[in-house]
Amino acid sequence: MTSANLSRPYFFCGIGGSGMLPLAQIVKGLGGEVAGSDRSYDQGRTPEKFAALQAQGYSLFPQDGSGLTSADQILIASAAIEDTVPEIARAKELGCERLTRAELLARLFNDAPQSLAVGGTSGKSTTTAMLGWIMEATGRKPTIMNGAVMKNFVSEDRPYASAVVGDGGVFVSEVDESDGSIALYRPTVALLLNVSLDHKSMDELRELFGNFLSTADRGVVNADDVEAFRLVARAKEPLTFGITNSCAALGIVAGSIADGPTQQAALVLDRRDGSEHALRLAIPGRHNLSNALAAIAAANAAGVPVADAVAALADFKGLARRFDIIGTSANGVTVIDDFGHNPEKARATLKTLKMHEGRVIAFFQPHGYGPLRQMGHELAETFAQELDETDLTILCDPVYFGGTVDRSVGSERIIDLIHAAGGKALHINTREGCGDFIVANARPGDRVVVMGARDDTLTEFAESLLQRL
Repeated sequence: MTSANLSRPYFFCGIGGSGMLPLAQIVKGLGGEVAGSDRSYDQGRTPEKFAALQAQGYSLFPQDGSGLTSADQILIASAAIEDTVPEIARAKELGCERLTRAELLARLFNDAPQSLAVGGTSGKSTTTAMLGWIMEATGRKPTIMNGAVMKNFVSEDRPYASAVVGDGGVFVSEVDESDGSIALYRPTVALLLNVSLDHKSMDELRELFGNFLSTADRGVVNADDVEAFRLVARAKEPLTFGITNSCAALGIVAGSIADGPTQQAALVLDRRDGSEHALRLAIPGRHNLSNALAAIAAANAAGVPVADAVAALADFKGLARRFDIIGTSANGVTVIDDFGHNPEKARATLKTLKMHEGRVIAFFQPHGYGPLRQMGHELAETFAQELDETDLTILCDPVYFGGTVDRSVGSERIIDLIHAAGGKALHINTREGCGDFIVANARPGDRVVVMGARDDTLTEFAESLLQRL
């Protein structure tokens, strides 16, 4: 790895975050010296995570600037972070080089001889984990950068396996369009899952994703997603996949899908040679079948035979916080932990739940006031359309960890919009209050899904609900 200078020490601001932590793991795994700070560490949240990091040799500091002592250090910090954060002020004072997470990741990624980038508005983390697992299972020893903990790579000494360090030959990473940083990557294989409203306008997304495909040596595109499929002309040597679009090179044999509440199976059809391959997945949901096809197609574009890619996925264990079944209580209430936080992710989770019997109680914690303003209307429509009159949506107030964000529009607006769209919803200010309500009102056969992003304590909340139920 040449263009990222690993002989200098790195300091990660927000080292415990879902984007920063895997990158810190990769830098350390490649031999770099890594230290960091985190607001959650200072506030005593998720202490087990920071204890695990310290046990692995990471130096942790309070978020007061004390961890930055030399101009030789490279500060890795979010582009959105305020200049008032002590690390930023201290780095300026010392004259430290500052990079965003994406800038450092792109340097490492672009240095790899073979690089596979997973882009799209939703499904990136699951597909990245699937693709990474295929490359690992077929002996390619990949480095994998993900935003979620990959269960296949978790061990006692590495409980937060959102990254894997390989032998340097293959790099698999999800790439983010929300901040425009997708433009920094030069992938061997660019995989485009979908294009839908999230952080940017549709015109901006079409431009970003079109450029992403045209930059790569090969483009792999979801033929079921209308917006993605329109961009296939931008790809070199395109390879398409899809469940419903019969034009796709890789598809599913009609009538072969067997759905279950926790697993599924189907026959993968390679229309290029007419071959069929039996796929088994230990995770439910039609969106995950699409993600599996995407991973198989991207691996194939990188030289893995379709049969080998399909076989590898039988052992794929899934991700933490992606339709993660925490358990079922003695009286038959199942609790599921899920990262669903934008309309498309939430819709996929709710559709999966509604494919099977039982009332759904959907608890949603908005991951900020800004995102709530941006996509509140679409979120409300999603809950109203996917759930019926027997189900219930419960919202607490948005996450707020400090800063200068406008907090004038909160969860009450979403509740009003859900009601206006014909859904059933309830606002209870605190998460604890929501938990009390759920415990008091859940009935045998209910599925309680805990949804939200950017807050590691949501899993603890889901586990506590199961214990109380």
